Amino acid sequence: MPTNFTAGPVRVRVPATSANLGPGFDALGLALGLYDDLAAEVTPAGVQVTVTGQGAGELPDDDRHLVVRAMRATFDVLGAQPAGLSVECVNRIPQARGLGSSSAAIVAGVLLARALVADGEHRLDEPGVLRLAAEIEGHPDNVAPCLLGGFTVAWSEPSGARAVSLPVASGVRPTVFVPAERGLTATARAALPATVPHADAALTAGRAALLVHALTTDPTLLLPATVDRLHQDYRAPGMPGTSSLVNALRAAGVAAVVSGAGPSVLALSEPPRSLDAGTDWQIWQLPIDVSGARVARGRLGHAERDPVAAGRKS
Repeated sequence: MPTNFTAGPVRVRVPATSANLGPGFDALGLALGLYDDLAAEVTPAGVQVTVTGQGAGELPDDDRHLVVRAMRATFDVLGAQPAGLSVECVNRIPQARGLGSSSAAIVAGVLLARALVADGEHRLDEPGVLRLAAEIEGHPDNVAPCLLGGFTVAWSEPSGARAVSLPVASGVRPTVFVPAERGLTATARAALPATVPHADAALTAGRAALLVHALTTDPTLLLPATVDRLHQDYRAPGMPGTSSLVNALRAAGVAAVVSGAGPSVLALSEPPRSLDAGTDWQIWQLPIDVSGARVARGRLGHAERDPVAAGRKS
């Protein structure tokens, strides 16, 4: 079947995400109200990428850019590659901080490419978008909340990734502590052992189950529900500042965890005003995003091009 590309640009807004949430390693994620805005259109030739905000001057401006790579993979699935692409990225999600910047880029790329194909939604449905995005990313825990919004439980089957989005109880109040230093998921994963004690696995499984209840029904249980024995302690030596802040918050009764692979910290209950995190951290109170990725026709507007316009509160 021949592929027809749509005329004119399409745009997408994708939220930041925090994965793992303590005991939900590679399974649980939460969409946060901090957004990247992107637009793309098919051109006669070449690839041009412009980046404003986070990553400007650092990220590639050609086919190496992760958004373009995700678009290329999606066009392959849809059956044809356009002659050229123009992509505009307004980034507000910090790069390599454990807030899902790579997943946001991948989800954006998949959705932009699908929207640029005239019958793209018929060729690649929503479950297919999740499967493809998770395949590109390598795991579904960040792409699921980015795509679906809210609190998500994701898992993998032989046919690919699947996920459900659950409503979050009104008492959950996310606060993100973002350091200047960066981290790499590959480095954080390399710190994990090949096996863990059975008792640690059993404890973490129980707390992950409790966390689903705490996030959806009873936030008073968030502190015990965020106890983890699978990954955070093993990663602590590689990010001592993150570990120290998590421990200080938890000692103050705050349900705090490493956000994704770090080094950012996510608090799911409001930190006490007396807590002094120090000057090394930016502190953002963020709403929970309930809509997930959103696609529309047309170029980015003036507000969407403002690199600090969406979501963040300090």
